[in-house]
Amino acid sequence: MAKRSNKSDSSIVANKKARHDYHIDETFEAGLSLSGWEVKSLRMGKVQLVDSYIFLKNGEAWLIGASITPLDTASTHVVADPGRDRKLLLNKRELAKLFVETQQKGHTCIATKLYWKGHLVKCQIALARGKKEFDKRATTKEREWNIEKKRVLHRG
Repeated sequence: MAKRSNKSDSSIVANKKARHDYHIDETFEAGLSLSGWEVKSLRMGKVQLVDSYIFLKNGEAWLIGASITPLDTASTHVVADPGRDRKLLLNKRELAKLFVETQQKGHTCIATKLYWKGHLVKCQIALARGKKEFDKRATTKEREWNIEKKRVLHRG
């Protein structure tokens, strides 16, 4: 579970595993259809995006696999389902583009980040291609080399 802090980018949670497992081609901003208890849980940072993905059906986009844990103080007359499917709010052009791109072999649509934009909750979704194991190793090697390079330059 991610805790919300006073960051300037107002991020709620990021899916760090997505950048490790996928090559990100293009990102989109989508609204999220939520109920009241979910918004309160998001304010407390009780959300998890790992293993979540976007499912496209009947001209609509759905966030599947995201877990929003209900607060203990949630209303007793509301049945809180933490793993329910949540509708993403996109315009028709964006939905059409996502549908066409995901039909190509190796492409998928994943959720990379949830954040506040004013008083609204937005979901950053990405068109992505899966990485092979050797790609993951190369990315890790390059990251470690950049860190070592900064250390050497800093020492003089």
